[in-house]
Amino acid sequence: MGAHMTFASLPLSPQLVRAVEERNYTAPTAIQSAVIPGVLNGRDVWACAHTGSGKTAAFALPLLHRHLATQRETPRRIRSLILVPTRELAAQIGASIESYARYLPDAVKVAVVFGGVSINPQMMALRGGADMVVATPGRLLDLVEHNALSLQSVTTLVLDEADRLLDLGFTVELAQVLSLLPERRQNLLFSATFPPAVNELAEKLLHDPLRVDVASTAESVPDITQRVIQVDPPRRTQLLLRLIREHGWARVLVFVATKYSTEHVAEKLRRAGIKAAALHGELSQGTRAQALADFKAQRLQVLVATDLAARGIDITHLPAVVNYDLPRSTDDYVHRIGRTGRAGQSGVAVSFVSASTEPHFRLIEKRHRMTLVREIVQGFEPMEAAAPIASSPGAATGGIKGKRKSKKDKQRERGGSSQGSP
Repeated sequence: MGAHMTFASLPLSPQLVRAVEERNYTAPTAIQSAVIPGVLNGRDVWACAHTGSGKTAAFALPLLHRHLATQRETPRRIRSLILVPTRELAAQIGASIESYARYLPDAVKVAVVFGGVSINPQMMALRGGADMVVATPGRLLDLVEHNALSLQSVTTLVLDEADRLLDLGFTVELAQVLSLLPERRQNLLFSATFPPAVNELAEKLLHDPLRVDVASTAESVPDITQRVIQVDPPRRTQLLLRLIREHGWARVLVFVATKYSTEHVAEKLRRAGIKAAALHGELSQGTRAQALADFKAQRLQVLVATDLAARGIDITHLPAVVNYDLPRSTDDYVHRIGRTGRAGQSGVAVSFVSASTEPHFRLIEKRHRMTLVREIVQGFEPMEAAAPIASSPGAATGGIKGKRKSKKDKQRERGGSSQGSP
């Protein structure tokens, strides 16, 4: 698309253009420029783009524009269904759509439904129907079972963070939802990564799709400095504190592997005088929403989260992300670090690597075709030794295991032998 494209030059209503300009959207992003005309022309879309690239507006704006030409019915019929993997992403997309629609002459009714909260208020909100529904699959099926909504009039299905939908085990629920939809419809599939399971779904779901891949263009690559610091696991919290204080990060999103770790690390940070909170899937929806709100409003300096927060959470001006634990999935590395460096801002992503996790980080590097320098921070020199990075068959596949010094090696060192552990 041309370098001087504006939202006014896209085939969108003046009311929508006014709304996005008020949100300081100066010009369409690469994905918006490519996808919006395609959606308006009725094309299926298969889009790959980094998080923070403007995917929500890419599908929401043309769907809202189409709403203008739709005759109002009573009760309202659901024309657009947007499926997402997490409650937070559902709420965020719903808020964005309502913001874009604020100046439309005919009010758009957007229903946002997800689990973890009472179903009754959501059933009440659906009385009289809805124009658009943003939902997690499980709660959507619950509402269908309660006869609170019908999917028979859906003309456009959006799968946002499609890989995450499958990764979180929604495969069976997704198949159930698809079986309830009209066979003839428009399908829009968005994600930052497309592993084999998503490719298979796309091939079955999409018909002659417009394929958009802006993930690798210079314009769309976020400005994120990636750092890898070698540190023994017991010393990670102290190193995290050192980095926060040295760099003066106003906010830091810290990723850990388990819900227990979120609480444990957050408590350690609080004892050190840092305002920190935990975010994981077993907290109540109210607690999760409050933690995010406090973090966004800078009432919290550190949010310690599981991968729940890796997808779709839009936190502007977030200077740093720390992988306290490495992600289990190599693809999740992209989604984690993509929380920083959003919307033209720069950021830093730090990963802590130990002897035991070094092989896994090499897999991450191989998957994303990168090689990062390993750093050692003075005072935090690791005592454990990792296998060397070598051009051997094992290194090529990430199959070398991290290694502690053996008893024999330690005995040799104490005896003055030059044969230390590798």
